[in-house]
Formats: sequence, structure tokens, C-alpha cells
Amino acid sequence: MSARNHEVTTVHQLLDEKGHLIEPGWSRRLYQIYDRNKIKAPAIKIKEWDYYLVTGDDFAAAFTLSDDGYIGLESASILDFTDPKNPWEHTNSVLVPFTMGKMKLPSTSESGDIAFHNKTLDMAFYKSKEYRRIVCEYRNFFDGKTLEADITLYEPYQDTLVIATPWANSKTSFYYNQKINCMNAQGYVKFAGKTYKFNPENNYGTLDWGRGVWTYDNTWYWSSANKTIDGKPFGFNLGYGFGDTKAASENIVFYDRKGSKLDDVKFNIPRKSDGSFDYMSKWTFTSSDDRFNADFVPVLDRAADMDFKVLVSDQHQVFGKMTGYAILDSGEKVNFKDMLMFAEHVHNRY
Repeated sequence: MSARNHEVTTVHQLLDEKGHLIEPGWSRRLYQIYDRNKIKAPAIKIKEWDYYLVTGDDFAAAFTLSDDGYIGLESASILDFTDPKNPWEHTNSVLVPFTMGKMKLPSTSESGDIAFHNKTLDMAFYKSKEYRRIVCEYRNFFDGKTLEADITLYEPYQDTLVIATPWANSKTSFYYNQKINCMNAQGYVKFAGKTYKFNPENNYGTLDWGRGVWTYDNTWYWSSANKTIDGKPFGFNLGYGFGDTKAASENIVFYDRKGSKLDDVKFNIPRKSDGSFDYMSKWTFTSSDDRFNADFVPVLDRAADMDFKVLVSDQHQVFGKMTGYAILDSGEKVNFKDMLMFAEHVHNRY
């Protein structure tokens, strides 16, 4: 498989009058305009979400507000790696049936606020010109204790990764997604008497912003990380397996706010003797253009397995440390070592 990496550079509608993608490919900004009213699929099939992952030196937090048609998933996670021998994580979620657009998520990542409130959870994502703010109070998050967070992500003008991906077997299905890496993080998460503070000099947040209509059965791989290297922000987004990626891959490296597009990157996950994946052994990452190569040493597998026959989800979001190199468009080689990151392998039927 070879991705041609067609870059979209002009502003226009994402979908035509038939609900088909006009220009599959990738772009550095949201040039293609998402309009929910142009989708030619039932509201129950439309998926919209904003997911933030914010990483500190030895901890991380994640926050999701989503409207997936038949259900809304509003969740928060905390991950603690301060004791390498005993890493810890917990995720809690509120499920809202048949949201079907009631969350009123914005049609762009560039403006608009989102909020969810019920007796258990108050969570909001605020957007201003120069920063994003995450505010969360999750009562009875775990063991009767409350999770609190107030995080600001500073967002200078920079390249991002946007992809518009179709499905070959369904013309009205599409995946429109933006990954914003390297947003300097400041603020805190509080839980169980402990305060986790983010330092904007070397801690970052990533936004996974998605809108679309999926087919029923999908498997994907995704990895992301951010770090300060030689005083400059460095990050990457890697992924594949989702939709028809002939027009563009999801792979890109960011350095000093500029993106360098990559071709295909493979996640080499070891297997056990019975053929199943061995998620907690060392992985390798290899690229078809030899511009990204790395070793990944897992620390924690944030696994979730749900099987309701019609609805199936097998998720492994594995956190650990990565060491390797990336080669930029300029030919410069950037080496990184022990970079806190995650890599996930997910199979969903819903």
C-alpha cells in the first residue's frame, strides 16, 4: 500500500449534493467546510467528537465530549506513571442514549464552545482565538472521589493534520478528522488528594476532532505524542486502517510548528505463541519511506472490551516510552528518546 498524499489547499465544501466527499486528501488546516445538513445518512449514524489528551512528565489526562448518533459518550481519564512499577489509570463515562445531534457540537474546531452537565459530570471545552480551555468536575469519578481539572492549551498558528477519507464500499460514509498537536499545556488535574500540574514549557495537549459517517465494522491503529526537543515543540500523528486511504495517509511529524508529511507507517505489534497480540512487549514502528523508525516500550495497556453482539468494541490504548528518529521534509533528522506517548489498536462494530 502506498499513500499518494494529495494535499488539499483551497477552501470549499466537504460534501457535494449527494453527500459524497468532493476532494479526499489531507490538509494543514480545515479548508474543507463540514456541514451536517449535507450528510445523506440517518442521524443515528452520524459521529461527532472532540477528544483531548494532555500529557505531563509522568502523567496524563484525557477528556471526551461526543455525539455518536445512537449514543453520546462523555468521559474523563487520568493516568499516573510516577511509579513505573505500578502505573495506574482510571476512566469513567456518562452514556447518553440517542443524542443524534442534540449535543450541538460545532461544525469547525476553530470556534465554538461545548458543554455537558448532569448530576455526575460538569465538563466544558472553551475556544478562544489563542487558546483552548478544558474544565471538568466529575463527581464520584472513582472510589467516591471527585476528579477536577482546569487546563489551558495555548494554540499558536501552526500546521495541523486534517484528513478527508472516504470508504470504497459506501459513498455516503466519510471520516473528516483533525489532529492538533503541540499545544502548550498549563493547569492542573486534582484527584484523591493529589494535584498534577502541567508545565507549558514541556507539557502538551493534542486535540482529536472528528466528524463523519462510518461503516459498521472497522479496525484502526493510532499513535500520537509531543515533546520539547532542542527548545522546539516536536510531535507526531501516526495511523492507518480506517477507510480508503489511497488519497492520503494520516502520518505526519511536526517540528517547530511545521508539518512534514510521511507515507505509510506500520505498527509492528509482537504476538504471543497462540497468535494473539502481545501488547505489553516491545513494539517497533517502521515507515515505507524510512523517515520514521522507532522502538516503543509499553508501560500500561488501557484496555476496554465490550461485546453486546451487535455492538462490539475491543480497544487497546497502550502508553509507554518511544525512542527513535524522524526525518523532516528539509532532510533534517530529529532524534527523540524516552518520549511519553501512546499507541492504540481498536476494533469496533457499531
